[in-house]
Amino acid sequence: MTSERDDQADKGASGAARTFAALPERTGDDTSTFHRALVEVSRIPGLEPVPEPADGDTRSWVHAVRRALRTAEERGLVLSEASFEVLLEAAVQDPNPSFNRWFVEPALNAYGYRRVRAGLLERLVGGTDAQRAGAARAWYWTAFHLEPDGASAEHPGALELDGATDRTVLVREWNQAALREFVTNEDLDVRRCILPGLPLRTSAYPPELHHLVETATALARAHPDNYIRHRVEIQVST
Repeated sequence: MTSERDDQADKGASGAARTFAALPERTGDDTSTFHRALVEVSRIPGLEPVPEPADGDTRSWVHAVRRALRTAEERGLVLSEASFEVLLEAAVQDPNPSFNRWFVEPALNAYGYRRVRAGLLERLVGGTDAQRAGAARAWYWTAFHLEPDGASAEHPGALELDGATDRTVLVREWNQAALREFVTNEDLDVRRCILPGLPLRTSAYPPELHHLVETATALARAHPDNYIRHRVEIQVST
């Protein structure tokens, strides 16, 4: 699955260019769950109506819903309290690691870093494997700056909560949970999606987790999946 996040060129200490392999397609096909999430997105007040396709052309409909959300945000979309879970679930269920950004960004702008990251962390720790993998894909976009002209919350006090505008909030907690999940969860999609954002240096963790860094690195290097083996070598050499 090629996206704006994939096939990125990088340079290591040697100065030689390296390319990150594209994140592979999901091993399971659960498009119905994503489509149900999109139906809820299409019902967010302020979006132009996007009727579900009568001819079965779901691909065009998916893009139409995404565009309707982006257009509404550009026009100053005001999001209700109920829209938080709707956007977060759509971001988690979206199989595309680039287009899920269209759900993460309005949620960030309206509700802040802490709340969005806490929702993703909750799914990483206690969700289904599909939610865990999706939360890892969506987490990537939570490092972006908040846009003052982006979507806003119906109740502005949401951004006054502790850590709502702190770009480092919950990063440590996420990294520790992701490390544990990578080591203990054998689901291929979960491991593929967690690894690109997983620090593989002991300095990123407390001493009691240093052994898990070594375990994760060894596990990835010996993994039967080509993508995981390729990705870990780039990460440990940076």
